[in-house]
Amino acid sequence: MKRRAHLRLVTSFEAGDTTLMAVLTAEDLAEELGLDPHARVTCGLHRRWLHQCVASPDHVIPVTGHRWCRPCRRPLEVHVDETTARLSCPRCGTGTPDTAANRQVVRACRTSLAASHAQ
Repeated sequence: MKRRAHLRLVTSFEAGDTTLMAVLTAEDLAEELGLDPHARVTCGLHRRWLHQCVASPDHVIPVTGHRWCRPCRRPLEVHVDETTARLSCPRCGTGTPDTAANRQVVRACRTSLAASHAQ
């Protein structure tokens, strides 16, 4: 019998933030039903708000262009403050290369920030 991901044990970090836990659970289930994983505001891998872990190398996806500078063929750096997120290339200095994938990352981070502050 296949175990459903949304029925897994909760980490101690998640248990301390009921809003995060509720959104993670809802997005896990929605992803099983067809939600684009890149549209999430939580991270199913790190079990955190997206803006808290988007700088991880796990979030660089060269094939789709998420956090990727195509001309330089390098991962983009992430800068998150209390209200927004920005991407920049450490090689060419381009700030948030204008691609659909990078706009999606910034939009998801901004939504994640807003959701985390709405508690």
